[in-house]
Amino acid sequence: MSASARHILNHGPVLAVLARTALSAVRKEPRPSGPMTFPGPEIERVMPPLPSDLIDDYLRFVGGDARAYRGQVPPHLFSQWAFPLAATAMSGLSYPMLKVVNGGCRMEVRGPIPRGEPLYVRARLEQVDDDGYRAAIKARVITGTAAQAELLVADFHALVPLKKKEGGGSREKPRVPESAHEIGRRYLKRNAGLDFAKLTGDFNPIHWVGAYAKANGFRDVILHGFGTLALSAEALNKGPFAGDVSRLKALEVRFTRPLVLPHDVGFYTDADNGVYVGDAAGGPAYMTGKFETGDKR
Repeated sequence: MSASARHILNHGPVLAVLARTALSAVRKEPRPSGPMTFPGPEIERVMPPLPSDLIDDYLRFVGGDARAYRGQVPPHLFSQWAFPLAATAMSGLSYPMLKVVNGGCRMEVRGPIPRGEPLYVRARLEQVDDDGYRAAIKARVITGTAAQAELLVADFHALVPLKKKEGGGSREKPRVPESAHEIGRRYLKRNAGLDFAKLTGDFNPIHWVGAYAKANGFRDVILHGFGTLALSAEALNKGPFAGDVSRLKALEVRFTRPLVLPHDVGFYTDADNGVYVGDAAGGPAYMTGKFETGDKR
């Protein structure tokens, strides 16, 4: 069942950021030439509580168990409220942000996020690494409540391509290790990107408009990186964690290949707490990462 379009009404901040980014694309602004100070100034917002029906529909999409999250917001939904602040923190940078690529992220869970409460969110720009060929940007967003200031820490890693290296060749992209164990599998329909957009507000057209995705070099629409992360987190919850959603304390990932839709994709782990998304063990990886639990070894 497709996600309801009524959820779009809950994504005003995300849609506003996407609109500002699209409008700024027509400007030809120079890249920053002077030194920048890090970390940048902190931005603070209070976000209204997320509707329970949106959370439940989101959990159905990512394969989560609503009973396991009773009274809680799944932490991997953070892009819905954190992305607008991360983008605002990056807005002072004079890069072609319409070309930004989601390079990866890290989420650290310090406590359960309660449903039905406003979220106290603060963000800041942490670092920019510009080598003339690409800009690597890191922003941090911390989410809490009035009672607990730090329940979730999310680091966003954005990449902005600037120019191609001459004769630089290309690195071999990561693969799922031959020794990795499949913990889950999911067939993602072609409209999975549109459904994730309805649930989170990220309506970048490369995820749901085929012609736009192809014009930007993809074979067809691709799944959001945060969607891949969320599906992976729930594969961990269902598999190795046996339904205990409190065990996942941190998940750090890199998005290594576009996940073109439709797609039958597997989720894998290895003995070193590695997590991978790919077609098969030994095959190309769309995402690689590491997870941490509160388990004592």
